[in-house]
Amino acid sequence: MAPINKKKVKSGEGINSRLALVMKSGKYQLGYKSTLKTLRLGKSKLVIISGNCPPLRKSEIEYYAMLSKTGVHHYTGTNVELGTACGKYFRVGVLSITDAGDSDIIAKIEA
Repeated sequence: MAPINKKKVKSGEGINSRLALVMKSGKYQLGYKSTLKTLRLGKSKLVIISGNCPPLRKSEIEYYAMLSKTGVHHYTGTNVELGTACGKYFRVGVLSITDAGDSDIIAKIEA
């Protein structure tokens, strides 16, 4: 019997585990208004947008991110799932990472 390759399982869990590490050791801003502030100030390194974010809001965040040369990641799950991945008990539509801490999330997502 050939060994089973578990590479897909790691990549699926990758963003959630890296996000949990950012929540413990890094600096971040949750929410639409706070994310726009960090983008305007140029402090944001990476922006994560939930899958069910309204299109107008999503395009506005992408526009600000393009102006500030910041990476954008579209999270596959909903805002409820993104909030759970952040370790919060509320919904998170948009998340801005200003300092990744011990995590390598910025390098892995932009690659």
